Parts: sequence; C-alpha cells; structure tokens
Amino acid sequence: MDGIAKSTSRPVDSAHAESHAGLLASVAESPPLLSVTGLSKRYDDQIAVTDISFTVSAGEVVGLIGPNGAGKTTLLELITGLLPADAGAIERYGVPLAQRHRREAIFYLPDGIRPYEEQRVAHVLAFFADVYRRPSIHIAEIIAVLGLDASLNKRVRSLSKGYARRLMLALGFLAPQPLLLMDEPFDGFDLRQTRDIAQVLRRNAQSGRTLVLAIHQLSDAERVCDRFVLLSEGRVRGAGTLGELRAHVGKPTASLEDIFLALT
Repeated sequence: MDGIAKSTSRPVDSAHAESHAGLLASVAESPPLLSVTGLSKRYDDQIAVTDISFTVSAGEVVGLIGPNGAGKTTLLELITGLLPADAGAIERYGVPLAQRHRREAIFYLPDGIRPYEEQRVAHVLAFFADVYRRPSIHIAEIIAVLGLDASLNKRVRSLSKGYARRLMLALGFLAPQPLLLMDEPFDGFDLRQTRDIAQVLRRNAQSGRTLVLAIHQLSDAERVCDRFVLLSEGRVRGAGTLGELRAHVGKPTASLEDIFLALT
C-alpha cells in the first residue's frame, strides 16, 4: 500500500536519518518541493508570524517546533491558503503556487476537528476512499496499521481524542496530495502510542510522501523529524537537522530542548 509498510524492529529515532539519506541526497540538487519565503501575517497591531522562510525537500519530514502561541497553526494555514498572507511567497519546485491551486498539492490535517460527526467511522473512510479512488485493500491496511478495527462501527462524535486523531491520520493517508501537513499529530496519544504513530509516519515518508508537522513536544519532534524549524513569538529562531542545530549552538550532544532554549 502507498505510504504504509509492515513495521520493522529498528527504533525510529535511531534509524530514520540513515534510511532517508539516499532519498534526500537524490533530491538535493533539485528545487525544493516547498519553499516558504518571507511569510508574514498580522491582526491589527498583533504580529502572528513575521518573515518566515524555510524549504521542504521531497520525501522528508520537517517539524515546525515551538510552544503554543509560537505561530505554528497560523503558519500552516498560510501555507495551505486558508489564511491570506500579508507578505511572502509559496513556491512548489521553484514555481509560485497560487492560493487557489494549493489544495491540489497539499492536504492539511488541522488539530481538534471531527469531520462528519454523526457518521460511522467505516462510512467516513469508505467515502474518502471512493473520492480518491483507493482500492479496498488500501483501506484495510490503513485500518490495520492505525488500529481502527474496533472503532469502525462507532460514530465519529463518540471517538476518544486519540482515536479521532487516528481517523484523521487515516484520511491523510488516503489523500493523494504529495505534501501532507499536520497540526499536532501526536495529540491524544500516550507515550507508547506516540512511538507507534511516529513509526507509521516515518514509513509514510519513506515511501516518498513529504510531511510537515507542527509539534510542541520536543521529544516527539526529535523522534520523527529529519529537519526542524524552531519558532518562537512568530519568528524563526533556527532551522536545520539536529546535527546542524547542535553545531550552530556549539553543543555537540545537545537535545532539541537544549537547542531550543539556547536559541530562544
């Protein structure tokens, strides 16, 4: 199935950089899948984000990292075109990506929503699979890998927070757009569940899907992401791989938390 494979025994946080090295090297000379340049948004006299710039290469997982209020959700909504930007540009492979065309390239999973609340989970999955012309075996594999079997006959409104998030992830995996944006993908999961979902996301990326994840828990971000964009008070405070960020702050063994505190 596209984007989801059987689990391996290797832990995600020790293997994902190695497994992605060849893929990322192959696209290093190409224009990035997504370029964000000088993106800014304000509400009256309050700055939401200002002069945000970063790139995302095909097949990698990029984390937008910062506490609540850092501007992560606003940034995602600007990238997807849900909000108009005051300034800045969005490009795909070096070509401007007009706001009206972004839904063709980007699928966005917001935090805290429950689509079709009165419908049963199985019906929602079948509807999305029909819209995107996905075969039944594809649905079955997504259900299995996300552990949705026991929830298929439940109505969406009755799902726990964690299972509602699993359903949203399933819809994202059914969507065909090459770039998947998620706001707080681990919200509602305990430690073990977070690790399992991180593995699922890594395997989805290893198939060639590109992920941009807004995450406020630094340990979760360090586990799943190839590169990081550190945000605080609506500004980029640092960007790069963990190794690059460690070199930037001069701390070769620093955790992402240590780096974030040093830069903010």
